Amino acid sequence: MTAVKPVGAAEVPSGSALAALGQEALLLAVAVSLPVVAIAALVGLLVAVLQAATQVQDATLGHLPRLLVVAVVLALMAPWMGSEIAGFALRAFHGG
Repeated sequence: MTAVKPVGAAEVPSGSALAALGQEALLLAVAVSLPVVAIAALVGLLVAVLQAATQVQDATLGHLPRLLVVAVVLALMAPWMGSEIAGFALRAFHGG
């Protein structure tokens, strides 16, 4: 007697396939977050140089430009980030 597979049930991937999916997920997380982190670091460096040159040491001046630039970069890159994550989810859940 053979076991009947329920309709819509997915097969469990092998250990190596799960490891590959995990590796791809980690690389995707780095690739998606790297542009935003890099821009934040560059803006932070520029603000630090300006603060050192002008000797203005206000904490708000260090965080506000970075916050604004990160918000703009996230708004501009959100479609790309979303499509990359959705593509990974499709590959992960549908085996494609």
